[in-house]
Amino acid sequence: MAAKQNGNKGKHMALKRRTAILAALAAAATVLILLWKPTVINNGLQQAGLYAAIAIPMGLVLGIVHIVNLAHGEFMMVAAYATYFACKALGMDPLFAVLPAAAVTALLGWVVFRLTIQRALKAPELNQLILTFGIAIALTQVVNILFTSQTYKIPLEYVSASIDIGENTFPVWSYVFVATAILYAVGLRLFLTRTTAGKAAVAVGQNPRGAAIVGIDVNRSYGLVFALALALVGAMGALFLTKSAIFPQVGSPYTMKSFCLVAMAGIGNIPGILGASVLLGLSEQLLRAFRETRAWADIVFFVLIIAVILGRSVSWRRKK
Repeated sequence: MAAKQNGNKGKHMALKRRTAILAALAAAATVLILLWKPTVINNGLQQAGLYAAIAIPMGLVLGIVHIVNLAHGEFMMVAAYATYFACKALGMDPLFAVLPAAAVTALLGWVVFRLTIQRALKAPELNQLILTFGIAIALTQVVNILFTSQTYKIPLEYVSASIDIGENTFPVWSYVFVATAILYAVGLRLFLTRTTAGKAAVAVGQNPRGAAIVGIDVNRSYGLVFALALALVGAMGALFLTKSAIFPQVGSPYTMKSFCLVAMAGIGNIPGILGASVLLGLSEQLLRAFRETRAWADIVFFVLIIAVILGRSVSWRRKK
Protein backbone atom coordinates (compact mmCIF):
# COMPACT_ATOMS: atom_id res chain seq x y z
CA MET A 1 0.00 0.00 0.00
CA ALA A 2 2.81 2.38 0.94
CA ALA A 3 4.58 1.66 -2.35
CA LYS A 4 1.40 2.40 -4.28
CA GLN A 5 0.88 5.67 -2.43
CA ASN A 6 4.48 6.65 -3.11
CA GLY A 7 3.98 5.81 -6.77
CA ASN A 8 0.83 7.95 -6.99
CA LYS A 9 2.63 10.77 -5.21
CA GLY A 10 5.49 10.50 -7.67
CA LYS A 11 3.10 10.66 -10.63
CA HIS A 12 1.39 13.69 -9.10
CA MET A 13 4.71 15.46 -8.60
CA ALA A 14 5.76 14.63 -12.17
CA LEU A 15 2.46 16.04 -13.42
CA LYS A 16 3.01 19.24 -11.44
CA ARG A 17 6.54 19.56 -12.80
CA ARG A 18 5.29 19.08 -16.35
CA THR A 19 2.64 21.74 -15.83
CA ALA A 20 5.20 24.13 -14.35
CA ILE A 21 7.57 23.56 -17.28
CA LEU A 22 4.81 24.18 -19.83
CA ALA A 23 3.73 27.33 -17.99
CA ALA A 24 7.33 28.60 -17.78
CA LEU A 25 7.95 27.97 -21.48
CA ALA A 26 4.69 29.66 -22.43
CA ALA A 27 5.45 32.66 -20.20
CA ALA A 28 8.99 33.04 -21.55
CA ALA A 29 7.85 32.77 -25.15
CA THR A 30 5.06 35.27 -24.49
CA VAL A 31 7.44 37.89 -23.08
CA LEU A 32 9.98 37.49 -25.88
CA ILE A 33 7.43 37.65 -28.67
CA LEU A 34 5.57 40.54 -27.00
CA LEU A 35 8.72 42.63 -27.26
CA TRP A 36 9.30 41.57 -30.85
CA LYS A 37 5.91 41.05 -32.55
CA PRO A 38 2.98 42.05 -30.30
CA THR A 39 0.37 41.04 -32.88
CA VAL A 40 1.63 37.46 -32.67
CA ILE A 41 0.90 37.47 -28.93
CA ASN A 42 -2.61 38.80 -29.45
CA ASN A 43 -3.49 36.33 -32.18
CA GLY A 44 -1.68 33.48 -30.46
CA LEU A 45 -3.51 33.91 -27.16
CA GLN A 46 -6.86 34.06 -28.93
CA GLN A 47 -6.04 30.92 -30.90
CA ALA A 48 -4.84 29.25 -27.71
CA GLY A 49 -8.17 30.04 -26.05
CA LEU A 50 -10.03 28.33 -28.88
CA TYR A 51 -7.78 25.27 -28.73
CA ALA A 52 -8.00 24.99 -24.94
CA ALA A 53 -11.77 25.39 -24.83
CA ILE A 54 -12.14 22.52 -27.30
CA ALA A 55 -9.41 20.32 -25.79
CA ILE A 56 -10.45 20.54 -22.13
CA PRO A 57 -13.61 18.41 -22.64
CA MET A 58 -11.51 15.75 -24.39
CA GLY A 59 -9.14 15.78 -21.45
CA LEU A 60 -12.09 15.30 -19.10
CA VAL A 61 -13.32 12.22 -20.99
CA LEU A 62 -9.85 10.73 -21.33
CA GLY A 63 -9.05 11.33 -17.67
CA ILE A 64 -12.23 9.75 -16.26
CA VAL A 65 -13.79 7.51 -18.91
CA HIS A 66 -10.33 6.51 -20.23
CA ILE A 67 -11.33 6.57 -23.87
CA VAL A 68 -9.98 8.69 -26.72
CA ASN A 69 -12.97 10.22 -28.47
CA LEU A 70 -11.87 10.61 -32.08
CA ALA A 71 -15.32 12.09 -32.88
CA HIS A 72 -14.65 15.01 -30.53
CA GLY A 73 -14.36 17.72 -33.20
CA GLU A 74 -17.20 16.21 -35.23
CA PHE A 75 -19.61 16.69 -32.31
CA MET A 76 -18.60 20.36 -32.26
CA MET A 77 -19.21 20.52 -36.00
CA VAL A 78 -22.70 19.03 -35.60
CA ALA A 79 -23.50 21.55 -32.85
CA ALA A 80 -22.30 24.39 -35.11
CA TYR A 81 -24.52 23.17 -37.97
CA ALA A 82 -27.53 22.85 -35.68
CA THR A 83 -26.88 26.34 -34.34
CA TYR A 84 -26.55 27.77 -37.83
CA PHE A 85 -29.88 26.47 -39.10
CA ALA A 86 -31.67 27.29 -35.83
CA CYS A 87 -30.36 30.86 -35.98
CA LYS A 88 -31.38 31.21 -39.63
CA ALA A 89 -34.86 29.87 -38.93
CA LEU A 90 -35.45 31.95 -35.80
CA GLY A 91 -33.44 35.00 -36.81
CA MET A 92 -31.37 35.01 -33.63
CA ASP A 93 -27.74 35.56 -32.76
CA PRO A 94 -25.58 32.44 -32.22
CA LEU A 95 -24.72 33.70 -28.74
CA PHE A 96 -28.31 33.06 -27.67
CA ALA A 97 -27.96 29.47 -28.87
CA VAL A 98 -24.97 28.58 -26.67
CA LEU A 99 -26.97 27.02 -23.84
CA PRO A 100 -29.52 25.26 -26.11
CA ALA A 101 -26.64 23.88 -28.21
CA ALA A 102 -24.95 22.62 -25.06
CA ALA A 103 -28.15 20.94 -23.86
CA VAL A 104 -28.90 19.26 -27.20
CA THR A 105 -25.31 18.06 -27.65
CA ALA A 106 -25.28 16.71 -24.09
CA LEU A 107 -28.42 14.70 -24.86
CA LEU A 108 -26.85 13.44 -28.08
CA GLY A 109 -23.72 12.49 -26.15
CA TRP A 110 -25.72 10.56 -23.57
CA VAL A 111 -27.52 8.61 -26.30
CA VAL A 112 -24.30 7.88 -28.19
CA PHE A 113 -22.63 6.75 -24.98
CA ARG A 114 -25.45 4.41 -24.05
CA LEU A 115 -25.80 2.90 -27.52
CA THR A 116 -22.15 2.54 -28.47
CA ILE A 117 -19.33 3.62 -26.17
CA GLN A 118 -20.67 1.97 -23.02
CA ARG A 119 -20.57 -1.39 -24.81
CA ALA A 120 -16.89 -0.90 -25.73
CA LEU A 121 -15.50 0.28 -22.40
CA LYS A 122 -14.08 -3.15 -21.58
CA ALA A 123 -12.93 -3.78 -25.14
CA PRO A 124 -9.29 -3.39 -26.25
CA GLU A 125 -8.18 0.21 -26.78
CA LEU A 126 -7.84 -0.33 -30.52
CA ASN A 127 -11.53 -1.31 -30.72
CA GLN A 128 -12.45 1.86 -28.84
CA LEU A 129 -10.42 3.98 -31.24
CA ILE A 130 -12.03 2.31 -34.26
CA LEU A 131 -15.48 2.85 -32.74
CA THR A 132 -15.06 6.58 -32.12
CA PHE A 133 -13.31 6.99 -35.47
CA GLY A 134 -16.32 5.33 -37.11
CA ILE A 135 -18.66 7.70 -35.28
CA ALA A 136 -16.60 10.63 -36.56
CA ILE A 137 -16.80 9.42 -40.15
CA ALA A 138 -20.55 8.75 -39.81
CA LEU A 139 -21.25 12.25 -38.47
CA THR A 140 -19.18 13.87 -41.19
CA GLN A 141 -20.81 11.88 -43.98
CA VAL A 142 -24.35 12.44 -42.69
CA VAL A 143 -23.78 16.20 -42.59
CA ASN A 144 -22.18 16.06 -46.03
CA ILE A 145 -25.17 14.19 -47.47
CA LEU A 146 -27.71 16.51 -45.87
CA PHE A 147 -26.01 19.85 -46.48
CA THR A 148 -23.30 19.05 -49.10
CA SER A 149 -19.78 20.40 -48.71
CA GLN A 150 -20.95 23.99 -49.03
CA THR A 151 -19.47 26.44 -46.55
CA TYR A 152 -21.86 28.24 -44.19
CA LYS A 153 -21.19 31.38 -42.18
CA ILE A 154 -23.22 33.94 -40.29
CA PRO A 155 -21.86 37.48 -40.82
CA LEU A 156 -21.72 39.30 -37.49
CA GLU A 157 -20.49 42.85 -37.10
CA TYR A 158 -19.19 42.55 -33.55
CA VAL A 159 -16.64 39.84 -34.40
CA SER A 160 -14.60 42.45 -36.29
CA ALA A 161 -14.22 44.64 -33.19
CA SER A 162 -10.66 45.79 -32.60
CA ILE A 163 -8.58 48.25 -30.63
CA ASP A 164 -5.66 50.37 -31.77
CA ILE A 165 -2.52 50.52 -29.64
CA GLY A 166 0.15 52.66 -31.20
CA GLU A 167 0.59 51.58 -34.80
CA ASN A 168 -0.91 48.14 -34.22
CA THR A 169 -4.54 47.07 -34.54
CA PHE A 170 -5.62 44.17 -32.36
CA PRO A 171 -8.84 42.18 -32.96
CA VAL A 172 -10.50 41.42 -29.63
CA TRP A 173 -13.60 39.29 -30.18
CA SER A 174 -11.79 35.96 -30.03
CA TYR A 175 -10.86 36.65 -26.42
CA VAL A 176 -14.28 35.17 -25.75
CA PHE A 177 -12.57 31.82 -26.39
CA VAL A 178 -9.92 32.63 -23.79
CA ALA A 179 -12.63 33.49 -21.27
CA THR A 180 -14.48 30.28 -22.15
CA ALA A 181 -11.36 28.15 -21.67
CA ILE A 182 -10.71 29.68 -18.25
CA LEU A 183 -14.37 29.24 -17.31
CA TYR A 184 -14.23 25.58 -18.37
CA ALA A 185 -11.05 24.94 -16.39
CA VAL A 186 -12.32 26.61 -13.21
CA GLY A 187 -15.84 25.22 -13.55
CA LEU A 188 -14.66 21.64 -14.04
CA ARG A 189 -12.32 21.90 -11.10
CA LEU A 190 -15.17 23.07 -8.88
CA PHE A 191 -17.46 20.35 -10.27
CA LEU A 192 -14.92 17.58 -9.68
CA THR A 193 -13.93 18.72 -6.18
CA ARG A 194 -17.06 20.29 -4.71
CA THR A 195 -20.04 18.28 -6.00
CA THR A 196 -21.14 14.76 -5.14
CA ALA A 197 -21.43 13.77 -8.81
CA GLY A 198 -17.99 15.20 -9.54
CA LYS A 199 -16.34 13.40 -6.63
CA ALA A 200 -18.02 10.18 -7.71
CA ALA A 201 -16.69 10.70 -11.25
CA VAL A 202 -13.15 11.21 -9.93
CA ALA A 203 -13.44 8.05 -7.85
CA VAL A 204 -14.66 6.11 -10.87
CA GLY A 205 -11.81 7.47 -12.97
CA GLN A 206 -9.21 6.42 -10.39
CA ASN A 207 -10.62 3.02 -9.46
CA PRO A 208 -13.81 1.85 -11.19
CA ARG A 209 -13.96 -1.45 -9.31
CA GLY A 210 -13.48 0.18 -5.92
CA ALA A 211 -16.08 2.84 -6.77
CA ALA A 212 -18.58 0.14 -7.70
CA ILE A 213 -17.94 -1.68 -4.40
CA VAL A 214 -18.89 1.42 -2.40
CA GLY A 215 -22.13 1.81 -4.36
CA ILE A 216 -21.27 4.26 -7.15
CA ASP A 217 -22.97 3.55 -10.47
CA VAL A 218 -19.90 3.43 -12.70
CA ASN A 219 -21.70 3.49 -16.06
CA ARG A 220 -23.89 6.35 -14.92
CA SER A 221 -20.83 8.38 -13.90
CA TYR A 222 -19.16 7.62 -17.21
CA GLY A 223 -22.29 8.67 -19.09
CA LEU A 224 -22.60 11.87 -17.06
CA VAL A 225 -18.98 12.84 -17.75
CA PHE A 226 -19.30 12.07 -21.46
CA ALA A 227 -22.52 14.09 -21.71
CA LEU A 228 -20.98 16.96 -19.76
CA ALA A 229 -17.95 17.00 -22.04
CA LEU A 230 -20.16 17.09 -25.12
CA ALA A 231 -22.24 19.88 -23.56
CA LEU A 232 -19.06 21.95 -23.36
CA VAL A 233 -18.19 20.98 -26.93
CA GLY A 234 -21.71 21.91 -28.06
CA ALA A 235 -21.41 25.34 -26.48
CA MET A 236 -18.12 25.77 -28.30
CA GLY A 237 -19.85 24.82 -31.55
CA ALA A 238 -22.18 27.80 -31.16
CA LEU A 239 -19.31 30.12 -30.22
CA PHE A 240 -17.18 28.77 -33.06
CA LEU A 241 -19.92 29.75 -35.51
CA THR A 242 -19.63 33.41 -34.52
CA LYS A 243 -16.08 33.58 -35.83
CA SER A 244 -15.56 30.86 -38.42
CA ALA A 245 -17.22 29.29 -41.41
CA ILE A 246 -18.40 25.70 -41.08
CA PHE A 247 -18.28 22.71 -43.43
CA PRO A 248 -18.46 18.93 -42.83
CA GLN A 249 -14.70 18.44 -42.26
CA VAL A 250 -14.20 21.47 -40.03
CA GLY A 251 -14.08 19.47 -36.80
CA SER A 252 -11.40 16.93 -37.70
CA PRO A 253 -8.33 19.18 -37.22
CA TYR A 254 -9.58 20.18 -33.78
CA THR A 255 -9.86 16.54 -32.78
CA MET A 256 -6.21 16.00 -33.66
CA LYS A 257 -5.04 19.20 -31.98
CA SER A 258 -7.10 18.47 -28.87
CA PHE A 259 -5.51 15.03 -28.59
CA CYS A 260 -2.08 16.61 -29.07
CA LEU A 261 -2.72 19.10 -26.27
CA VAL A 262 -4.05 16.44 -23.88
CA ALA A 263 -1.03 14.25 -24.61
CA MET A 264 1.34 17.16 -24.04
CA ALA A 265 -0.29 18.12 -20.74
CA GLY A 266 -0.83 14.62 -19.40
CA ILE A 267 -4.06 12.76 -18.73
CA GLY A 268 -6.32 14.65 -16.32
CA ASN A 269 -4.11 17.74 -16.24
CA ILE A 270 -6.54 20.52 -17.21
CA PRO A 271 -4.22 23.41 -16.19
CA GLY A 272 -1.54 21.77 -18.32
CA ILE A 273 -3.89 21.89 -21.31
CA LEU A 274 -4.10 25.66 -20.90
CA GLY A 275 -0.31 25.97 -20.92
CA ALA A 276 0.09 23.61 -23.87
CA SER A 277 -2.57 25.55 -25.79
CA VAL A 278 -0.67 28.80 -25.28
CA LEU A 279 2.49 27.14 -26.54
CA LEU A 280 0.71 25.76 -29.62
CA GLY A 281 -1.17 28.99 -30.36
CA LEU A 282 1.95 31.14 -30.13
CA SER A 283 3.98 28.67 -32.20
CA GLU A 284 1.42 28.68 -35.01
CA GLN A 285 1.04 32.45 -35.07
CA LEU A 286 4.79 32.97 -34.97
CA LEU A 287 5.22 30.78 -38.04
CA ARG A 288 2.36 32.57 -39.80
CA ALA A 289 4.06 35.91 -39.17
CA PHE A 290 6.69 35.10 -41.82
CA ARG A 291 5.98 34.27 -45.44
CA GLU A 292 8.74 31.65 -45.57
CA THR A 293 7.36 29.62 -42.64
CA ARG A 294 3.63 30.20 -43.07
CA ALA A 295 3.01 26.82 -44.68
CA TRP A 296 4.51 25.04 -41.64
CA ALA A 297 2.01 26.49 -39.16
CA ASP A 298 -0.57 23.76 -39.69
CA ILE A 299 1.82 20.93 -38.83
CA VAL A 300 3.63 22.44 -35.86
CA PHE A 301 1.43 20.49 -33.44
CA PHE A 302 2.78 17.26 -34.93
CA VAL A 303 6.30 18.47 -34.18
CA LEU A 304 5.30 19.29 -30.61
CA ILE A 305 3.65 15.93 -29.95
CA ILE A 306 6.66 14.08 -31.40
CA ALA A 307 8.95 16.09 -29.14
CA VAL A 308 6.79 15.28 -26.11
CA ILE A 309 6.70 11.56 -26.91
CA LEU A 310 10.46 11.43 -27.41
CA GLY A 311 11.01 13.35 -24.18
CA ARG A 312 8.82 10.96 -22.22
CA SER A 313 10.56 7.97 -23.80
CA VAL A 314 13.93 9.29 -22.62
CA SER A 315 12.50 9.90 -19.16
CA TRP A 316 11.04 6.39 -19.01
CA ARG A 317 14.37 4.84 -20.03
CA ARG A 318 16.18 6.73 -17.30
CA LYS A 319 13.74 5.42 -14.72
CA LYS A 320 14.33 1.89 -15.95
